[in-house]
Amino acid sequence: MSDYQAPLQDMRFVLHELAQMEEIAALPGYEEATPDLVQAILDESARFHAGVIAPLNRVGDTRHPHIAEREVKPSPGFGDAYRQYAQAGWNGLAKSPAYGGQGLPHLLSVAVIEMTQSASIAFSLCPMLTQGAINALEAHGSAALKDRYLEPMISGRWTGTMNLTEPQAGSDLAAVACRAEPDGDHYRLYGQKIFITWGDHDMTENIVHLVLARTPDAPPGAAGISLFLVPKYRLNADGGPGPRNDVYATALEHKLGIHGSPTCVMTYGESEGAVGYLVGEENRGLAHMFTMMNIARLDVGLQGLAVSERAYQQARAFARERVQGSRAGQRITIIHHPDVRRMLMLMRAGCEAMRALAYTTQACVDRASRHPDAAVAAASQARVDLMTPIVKGWLTEMANELTSLGVQIHGGMGFIEETGAAQHYRDARILAIYEGTNGIQALDLIGRKLVRDGGRSMAALLAEMTETRGELQGQSSPELQIIGERFGTALDHLHKGVEWVLERADDKQITDSVAFDLLMLAGYTCGGWQMARAALTAQRRLQQGGGNDDEALYRDKLVSARFYAEHLLPRTAAHLGCLQAGADAILGLPGDRI
Repeated sequence: MSDYQAPLQDMRFVLHELAQMEEIAALPGYEEATPDLVQAILDESARFHAGVIAPLNRVGDTRHPHIAEREVKPSPGFGDAYRQYAQAGWNGLAKSPAYGGQGLPHLLSVAVIEMTQSASIAFSLCPMLTQGAINALEAHGSAALKDRYLEPMISGRWTGTMNLTEPQAGSDLAAVACRAEPDGDHYRLYGQKIFITWGDHDMTENIVHLVLARTPDAPPGAAGISLFLVPKYRLNADGGPGPRNDVYATALEHKLGIHGSPTCVMTYGESEGAVGYLVGEENRGLAHMFTMMNIARLDVGLQGLAVSERAYQQARAFARERVQGSRAGQRITIIHHPDVRRMLMLMRAGCEAMRALAYTTQACVDRASRHPDAAVAAASQARVDLMTPIVKGWLTEMANELTSLGVQIHGGMGFIEETGAAQHYRDARILAIYEGTNGIQALDLIGRKLVRDGGRSMAALLAEMTETRGELQGQSSPELQIIGERFGTALDHLHKGVEWVLERADDKQITDSVAFDLLMLAGYTCGGWQMARAALTAQRRLQQGGGNDDEALYRDKLVSARFYAEHLLPRTAAHLGCLQAGADAILGLPGDRI
């Protein structure tokens, strides 16, 4: 279905009231991000994505990319839409003006990215991977590589990819075997990579692959991995694409979802070797690649929100039209049934919490890179680091649930492909797996982000949430009283979970076993924190008075925040209970009897 409309009201509310867009726009270098410009960009983005990208969602699902003449041919319409996307300047919205970007806040680009992802996750993956490759090249590339590659990538004339996984390696990147042999001022790469998103296509004149590989004398394991830039077409003296490099997509994976996104098996060095150039320091490739991966993990969390929003909009529209049952002798649409309302409210409140958590975290990316106070910048980066596994993990787990609810609301029609409800469910299922499975995100949260720093970053987060709890106390509004009570209980659960883990930090068997429940406990609580902040803001705005449209928004926000507090925050008790049960039952059976 192509009738997606950006949830502009809630986006604006979150951007301005929770993520503090005006404060971000006041950071050095962001002076052009005036309220009028922000509004104009959001409006134009909504128009563009609803009209140009959203109609491709169903096309990509039913008419898959294929390989012809050793090149991937995308789904019909994708090439033309991508060129419109690039020509409109969406790719360079938040990128450096030194290389042709517009230099606008990262936070603003996040709202645009959400629209791209909701319109078509399959399409959005191409510019998403390009953005990540740009970030890695900006951070670690030589001046020569930046001068030759950044401008055409930022403009969207060239796209980028991330090549990590190999058949024998999976998530264990220490097992990477692709080799890079020095040859003068460059290297020649040999090997195979799998699961490479948009690894090949004919939509642009070149593709820039960032590839993990080993040099001949590299030490074993993760310490011996280097990062290389390998273009699909080698460059001529004038910087334009020249002869074909020895890298090809040799197969496409047949997948559960995101069918419009070609997932390629990439073969390097079938003959003379693929010419590549070292990015950053030799044997530091994994660390360099994480510059790309960490932002990608936040973007994948955003994908969880985006596909859930699309599924919610479709389920809501169906519920308003589908006639089923009767009341007082009159046939009624299913939106009048309380259980359907319950499911729709789960979807709505879930999306609102996910959006608030994603945007407020991404605002910290701007503060970390631009804030003139070094202490604020450092604290903002610490918050980004802490929240990255939570945003990636919790939002994508929620997406599995919310898109499933979208199918359920459709009833039997949801099981029929023609309605499109099942596509959102299938597309969402990969999100908890790629860019590091959610099990890996949980281990990152509990190991690197909690235990390694003794809980300091988490303590700072808990302190901020405690301040919000204090604001909720003594409120006269019935909604705020309920929200305050339920949020306070959830916050106590998170405190107890963190303390329990830190007391057992030396036992990796325990911490690894309870990591996922800690991640989900943190996710629900952080989502509840943002919904509580939204409710406090909405109440203040209502007391100040405002236009009719704003008043309806604020009253709706109080209801959705209350629903979240009553129906989603109680889940923190279950996750705390599972966490405090420890590892005994999890590890109780031997591997050959489980």
